[in-house]
Amino acid sequence: MSNVLDTLNLTGKVALVTGGAGLYGRQIVAALAEAGATTYIASRGIEALEAVAQEERARGYDVRALPLDLGDQSSIDALVATIEAESDPCDILVNNAVTRNPEALWGGSMDAYDKALRVNASSLFYLTHLVSEAMKHRGSGSIINIGSMMGTVGVEPANYAGTNMHDNPSPLYFYEKGGMQNFSRWAASILGAHNIRVNCVAPGGFFTDQPAPFVAAYSERTQLGRMANTTDLKGIIVFLASDASAYITGANIPVDGGYTAK
Repeated sequence: MSNVLDTLNLTGKVALVTGGAGLYGRQIVAALAEAGATTYIASRGIEALEAVAQEERARGYDVRALPLDLGDQSSIDALVATIEAESDPCDILVNNAVTRNPEALWGGSMDAYDKALRVNASSLFYLTHLVSEAMKHRGSGSIINIGSMMGTVGVEPANYAGTNMHDNPSPLYFYEKGGMQNFSRWAASILGAHNIRVNCVAPGGFFTDQPAPFVAAYSERTQLGRMANTTDLKGIIVFLASDASAYITGANIPVDGGYTAK
């Protein structure tokens, strides 16, 4: 029987994180790299990703940046082919990237909605299927979808009182993140026979110097009394990516300080 700490070690594993330079993506990348995985990060913002990769390599970790346009199927194909040629097929996939089309507001056009859904939904299905096919041949894999607590609850207008922040965000984000939770359950049921686990992580609000009234109201709405920070997602990512969670699949795990438990 392995020591429990050994089961968290990702040495020899290959991970792909879509995005990787954003608020949560940055700590996801650091967590996987620190646990030992060769970690690929990919998005259209290749300059920002390369800066992240260089920073992690300076710390002694193997992080590599590659271009990816999630709206372009051929770009997804090229990314997966490059990773498989350079290393091995992915052991770990973290679907983290998201686009927020400022035109896809309530009352927006169908074209605006379609543009956002292509990146946030259609590419999710396509990339997950593509990576899972290689995982099937290995007989194992972990897929982690980064959702949001907004996929579980609606808008809380009281959080925005006394600020100039918008209390009526796009319905697409809520729709997509709610759908991601159930897609994770569906994919887990399809891929479980191949020992491929699929789980969804639902983070809460990240503190980025928002107006004081919002921070106070949001923090009071949680059970831990604060917003998320730069390390809060690291533990759950390594846990779900590793053999420590070998019997967990189809789960939606909130990492929101208890926001959705109230």
